[in-house]
Amino acid sequence: MVTTLTLTEEILELKQQRKAILLAHHYQDPEIQEIADSIGDSLELARAAQKFDGEVIAFCGVRFMAETAKALNPHRTVVLPDMNAGCSLVDSCPVEGVRAFKRRNPEYVVVSYVNTSLEVKAESDLICTSRNAVAVVNSIPADKPILFLPDINLGNYVQQQTGRKNMKIWQGACIVHATFPGRRLAAARSEHPNALVAAHPECPREVLHMADFIGSTSAIIDWCAHQQADEFIIMTESGVRYSLEKLAPGKKFYFVANENCNCSECPYMKLNTLEKLRDALINLNPRIELPAELMERARLPIERMLAVK
Repeated sequence: MVTTLTLTEEILELKQQRKAILLAHHYQDPEIQEIADSIGDSLELARAAQKFDGEVIAFCGVRFMAETAKALNPHRTVVLPDMNAGCSLVDSCPVEGVRAFKRRNPEYVVVSYVNTSLEVKAESDLICTSRNAVAVVNSIPADKPILFLPDINLGNYVQQQTGRKNMKIWQGACIVHATFPGRRLAAARSEHPNALVAAHPECPREVLHMADFIGSTSAIIDWCAHQQADEFIIMTESGVRYSLEKLAPGKKFYFVANENCNCSECPYMKLNTLEKLRDALINLNPRIELPAELMERARLPIERMLAVK
């Protein structure tokens, strides 16, 4: 009798054969998160990649995350199920523009959000995530001017939190968070008057003004799990529902649609599927290939980011 493996069983068997780890961002589909070795936000997954001692990293997220993992593991294989899984923030910040700014303004400290290409990271003095951006900016001497890139909403939030006046902010935006309308959040609050609002700092200022809590994806999940409240309006990508319901069973979570797709999903994150993950483990493709010199230059600011608590 021939036993046919399920798709999940195939992946888990391939993972063992390849001595691989499966890293999944909170925005991935639930069936991917279900079998991941580590689920997290950009910072947590970078730390998981940094500690990995196997042979293959299967990164279920978007390309800049897999590039970061490769820079931290230059001699290991890193695969991304769909190489088209990009990021609007990466696209908004081409490295040529960053280099041109540095030539004109050599006195500036360049702080790049992790949602950037590895080329931009290599041009940066410091890298941050939404979780540690305030701490990273606060670590820079007050008299040093800062270029913060590429997210305008996160940059505005960091500037407000730190009080830094000598800070220029790039004009990039996330196609999911930046298109959450304040009017829809206001309507959701009217519909669910007992719900607390948790928002990602990539959201527009009018959304953040209505939030009870502002934080990274993982910080939102942790905050909701530890609140006494039973209802929450979540202003980030709806993939977080998996972890929210797992860590806070019995609570209700409401998501507000953005203007782009009348949903709260990242189209890039949703390109990864179980089928593509299986094929990536079979073929070790698509794989992240980067010049050694680029990885070496980018590794220092990435490691500085990981050192900030």
